[in-house]
Amino acid sequence: MEDLAAKKCVPCNLKDLQAMTEESANDLLLKAAGWNLVNENGTLKLNRSWKVKSFTKGLELFKLVGNVAEAEGHHPDLHLVGWNNITIEIWTHAVGGLTENDFILAAKINGLNLHHLLRKKAAA
Repeated sequence: MEDLAAKKCVPCNLKDLQAMTEESANDLLLKAAGWNLVNENGTLKLNRSWKVKSFTKGLELFKLVGNVAEAEGHHPDLHLVGWNNITIEIWTHAVGGLTENDFILAAKINGLNLHHLLRKKAAA
């Protein structure tokens, strides 16, 4: 299995770039731990949520993700709801669905050191 984080996103304006099937997306999802596949009105997207320690820690998380997104030329939808709930949605707007780029970006986000920004999980 090739490491997605080692790959580079391709430009989204390539004429042969097409949205992948749900079956292909589910196969690649195995390489993007922690991400969920969602179908939003027929559009497949990747989604992941975190709880951060504070509002400003959420902004720091966005900055780290933004740096990766800029380097890849592929930009997620970032949501900060309330003071500490982060959700990131990734999908290729140009094709109206998922491409390998989305999984590459998810893998690169997974590689970021975010632990110092996140709330500790409550004991069960």
